[in-house]
Amino acid sequence: MGSDPISKRIVGILLAAGSGARFGGGKLLAPLPAASHGVGAGTPIGAAAALHLMAALNDVVAVVRPGDSMLHHRLEATGARVVVCDRASEGMGTSLAYAVGESSDADGWIVALGDMPWIAPPTIHAVADALRAGAEIAAPSHRGERGHPVGFSKPYGRVLTTLAGDEGARTVVAARQWALRIVDVDDPGALRDVDRPADLK
Repeated sequence: MGSDPISKRIVGILLAAGSGARFGGGKLLAPLPAASHGVGAGTPIGAAAALHLMAALNDVVAVVRPGDSMLHHRLEATGARVVVCDRASEGMGTSLAYAVGESSDADGWIVALGDMPWIAPPTIHAVADALRAGAEIAAPSHRGERGHPVGFSKPYGRVLTTLAGDEGARTVVAARQWALRIVDVDDPGALRDVDRPADLK
């Protein structure tokens, strides 16, 4: 892998281990109401998010909670490597730490959320390119508002694997604002997530 920026292996991490309680459960299996960047309407939103990551990186680890066999199957069908975090119920930080640990040989990670199925693959590409160009942390911004996904370079692997409970990547970014490179994108999907069923209308 050497120091050639082009050869840096950037792995996508899809966080898909939440319970979706505010949605009423089964959130990531809810169907897309309309096509999104080449992913057809009716595709489960978690699978759509995975497909967008795969389109940009072709190297994705999706983390799910135990017993979520239907989601596991749908994510696996996208080509992502699906891993089960036995302690996912402890919170997003625990799931993220597990997924990064499962891909510890990467040169960087792009952390995406399973409930954000509208992020354009070029946005993910742009974040990856920022990491390859030397950014320590990178995130997209649409019309002045910072969005997702967030990228982390190799040196952040250790701190990411120590996250626990609900302490997610946001705390890492907040502690290291000076290291954050903002990438301007024309992509409202970088800001849009699914919290409740009404968000799909």
